Amino acid sequence: MEKFNRTLRGYDPEEVNDFLDEVIKKVEKMVSDIDEKNNLLKEREEKIKLLESKLDESRDLREKLEGYERMENSLNQAIIMAQRTSDQLRNSAQRESDLIIDDAKKNASRIVNEALIRAEKIEDNASNIKRNITVLKKRLKNIIESQLQMIDDIDDLDF
Repeated sequence: MEKFNRTLRGYDPEEVNDFLDEVIKKVEKMVSDIDEKNNLLKEREEKIKLLESKLDESRDLREKLEGYERMENSLNQAIIMAQRTSDQLRNSAQRESDLIIDDAKKNASRIVNEALIRAEKIEDNASNIKRNITVLKKRLKNIIESQLQMIDDIDDLDF
């Protein structure tokens, strides 16, 4: 919690402005971090699309290889091994992409939630400051009115 020095009319505006500038910088950094993570997510999605494209190419090759079914048994075994490897790679890539996407979503949600919580705290602090200023104004007004009343009472005295 930031503490501000008091001046004649409340808190030091320069300190308050410096604090607000610091809060703005932190929020902008969080937004920048979210943008970076979104860009990273986009890059990874592009990589996934590239892998899917390569997978499609692999499927095309597999279809061509199926045309040579009459080849010797050793060639058939090689095709079967290539299919198994392709399936494993696809499953592995899919699992990895799912994990990456889930992780990015969780991080993005966490960052947004933290930003919202910080914004609420800042809003509460601002409300408290406004209330404190209002109370201070009322107290000063009462003191000044009391002093004026005392002056008026002195004037009413006969010497």
